[in-house]
Amino acid sequence: MVMSRLPPGGSPRDVYSEYLQPRSFCALIWSALIQIDSLSIIFVIMIVCVRVCVCVRVQLEGEGTFECSVTGLVFEVSEPVLIRYSVLSWSKFGMFLRDSWKFAGPIFNVDTVNKDASVLKSIQFPHSLCLADPDNEMTFSVLHIKNNRPVIEPTADHSGSHVKWCVSSLSPVGPIVQTSQSVEHHGVVLVYKMLGNNDDNSSYSFRIYLATNNSSDIKDIAKELRTSKRRYMKIEKPPTCKLYERSYRLLSEPEGEIGPEDLTFTLAVTKLKGYFEALFEQPPPFKLSLIETDTDQIVWSATIREGDCLDNTVEKPRKRTDSRKRSSSASEEETASKRARWQDESDGVKTVLSPGQDITEKQLLQVAKRLGKEWKQVAIYLDLTSRDLEDIQATEKDVTMQKLKMLVEWKNRKQQGEATALNLCKSLEDLEDLPNEVYQILKDMTTTH
Repeated sequence: MVMSRLPPGGSPRDVYSEYLQPRSFCALIWSALIQIDSLSIIFVIMIVCVRVCVCVRVQLEGEGTFECSVTGLVFEVSEPVLIRYSVLSWSKFGMFLRDSWKFAGPIFNVDTVNKDASVLKSIQFPHSLCLADPDNEMTFSVLHIKNNRPVIEPTADHSGSHVKWCVSSLSPVGPIVQTSQSVEHHGVVLVYKMLGNNDDNSSYSFRIYLATNNSSDIKDIAKELRTSKRRYMKIEKPPTCKLYERSYRLLSEPEGEIGPEDLTFTLAVTKLKGYFEALFEQPPPFKLSLIETDTDQIVWSATIREGDCLDNTVEKPRKRTDSRKRSSSASEEETASKRARWQDESDGVKTVLSPGQDITEKQLLQVAKRLGKEWKQVAIYLDLTSRDLEDIQATEKDVTMQKLKMLVEWKNRKQQGEATALNLCKSLEDLEDLPNEVYQILKDMTTTH
């Protein structure tokens, strides 16, 4: 995650991101160096995860407008300031939404550390409403919790993706809208596979959730799954679609056992989210399609393949160790020898790599073959420029080789020992459009054996 300075008059991007990814659950300090008009600004971002509550601390080193790439929040500040913020659940504050008021985006708790709230001039909150219909004019407000009491405050402006609010004081606040009509939302369909439901994997069980494209909704679903008696893994599929407050039906090819028959997408604030449950007695692939019940229109579809269903979270049993006593503090050489070892089986022969060994061109070719039309986005995440891409396409006509040259260019720019599969995987972990097959093969190269 990085904070990006927005140019004067610039608008924030409309970006989907699942805020609570399992692999984000750790304490990290990330530093991002962003070059802006030859000015170097360093942002130090600390994410502290306590149970299921994620608190983000970000140091903004100067006046300007900055966007968080994870939550979509946009801060306008007048001076350097350390900001602390977290995503909250609407299930705690939904009781304050009455008289046709509805939440329009995630609710946040924002605070400044050791400085007055006035240094924060404005906050732009991401919203999930679709504003394409000119006849359906929306007036946004914000629900601001002051001294444990709800206050509805006006907003300064809004765009297709954000609601701008001039800061009055800092406490829980989120965008809302008042309407009695059915409102179209930028929604997401989230697919989770049940793990460990049988030993021979003869059946496959899934939960399919419908939610608005906002962090509060997605956080509630993640929390619900974590507290379930069953274990679930997320199936990475393009999630975004447009959803009305209407009834939907889930169909599958081949046909499976799906219930309920119809599910109503609602903005009613509840602690437990509704979902489809799908059971298949045969192996993948399964094609899932979400249908609007009244119109039979397909609003979302995805194909779940065998590679999507692999459980990579099961811990392997430890090998029996020598009964001889060992030193209580292992040497640096012993510690290094116990770290993950990587294997390349692309040519049918296992090649064991040391943790600091660079990824080979043969391995990069396997990655390139699994990249689709999003490969240019991959290049941007690997710090290549548009000019680099133009040069690659001008000198190579084969698309697969273009992708390989892009990856090789990334490797060549790294110091020896830095162009590893692990570092490549980390560089791409925030790219939402990265195919699951790419993430999986990079993860396989970093599997501990």
